[in-house]
Amino acid sequence: MSAPRLHVLVPCAGVGARAGAAGPKQYAPLAGRPIVAHTVEAFRALGHRLATLALVVAPDDALVEQVLPDFPHAGERLLRVGGATRAATVANGLRALAAAGAGAQDWVLVHDAARCLVTPALVERLVADCADDPVGGLLALPLPDTLKAATPEGRVAGTLPRAGKWLAQTPQMFRLGTLAEALAQAGDAITDEAGAIEAAGLAPRLVPGSAQNFKITYPEDFALAEAVLAARATTAGARRIP
Repeated sequence: MSAPRLHVLVPCAGVGARAGAAGPKQYAPLAGRPIVAHTVEAFRALGHRLATLALVVAPDDALVEQVLPDFPHAGERLLRVGGATRAATVANGLRALAAAGAGAQDWVLVHDAARCLVTPALVERLVADCADDPVGGLLALPLPDTLKAATPEGRVAGTLPRAGKWLAQTPQMFRLGTLAEALAQAGDAITDEAGAIEAAGLAPRLVPGSAQNFKITYPEDFALAEAVLAARATTAGARRIP
């Protein structure tokens, strides 16, 4: 039996209303490039480690070719099968990967298009920690702040213990067949792939991520992401100076 391959699936069919962008936030400019271009670049850096890098867009998406004119390269797929929800988009993308030859035992790394500060090192950490895991797992961070419960009126209903609580990130890495079945059973209310796996009675592994691997969600996130990218560019430039 051949070794399981690695496929990356990037849901790219959302509108990102909370980000305040004029169109889909994944296509909004960030440091001179569309957000999703930064995401694609991070995974392209992994080279032949990946069998497939796939973007799942809405069937009527008329912008993707404009913002990513060089996509797809060899080993990359543009899948126009996005659904009305994230869960539907991922489920449709998994079916398209399977139809293209991906096996049920292959690993699929599902990653948010707007989580554009992910690094190849973070992805490699996730793969190394989960490659031999019977379930799979996800990047995540222990909750750093005090956690409050709220009333419907917007007042504090109580303080919740933060011990043992983590903030889920992506990529989230699971077997294609297991994830497809879990999503089919869980339905469209699931907001991340780990939630579907949990609903199936399995316990994904938590792999420490990075505070920099945040998803652009609100307007102020753009400035923060640009600052991170600028700092990385400065550091990379310093390393190249003899």
